[in-house]
Amino acid sequence: MKLQLIRATHDMEEQYYDFANEWEKHTEPIVPYSARLVDMDYKSWLEYTFKIESKDTCPSHLVPAHTYFLVLENKRIIGSVNIRHYLNDYLLNFGGHIGYGIRPSERKKGYASLMLSLALPIAKELGINKALITCNKNNKGSAKTIINNGGILENEVMEDTEITQRYWISIEPTN
Repeated sequence: MKLQLIRATHDMEEQYYDFANEWEKHTEPIVPYSARLVDMDYKSWLEYTFKIESKDTCPSHLVPAHTYFLVLENKRIIGSVNIRHYLNDYLLNFGGHIGYGIRPSERKKGYASLMLSLALPIAKELGINKALITCNKNNKGSAKTIINNGGILENEVMEDTEITQRYWISIEPTN
């Protein structure tokens, strides 16, 4: 069973809606936020996603970022990951360089660790040598995923009523 990270394409629309509908059935918003359609259809979201990849076309209130899906050979979307090119004040404290999520039916199978390990070389290509990754203190699975990929806990910060853990991963050069 081959898994890979790929950028969204026009021909993934049906698989995307299958992915999104599963999150909705579990009454959870899709994580990361960048993988949500938010008042757009798939085509508009795809165009917006590509626009955000470049500093020249990224809206000023955001930082440039790439969104990828972890997909099986049969094109089923397992999860999504968002790699932010650099940090603004909010991301430095709470969001980090990389955000990710696995569809509810595929959790606790090691996919998040795999997806993060595949995202780190992409982050390196974007010029990120040390990636900040955060998670809610209560999200033990995400903390384990980050630690399994070399994450070192720097500290914990309060955001509203939640505690966010801030981990750093040094990204080794790829050969």
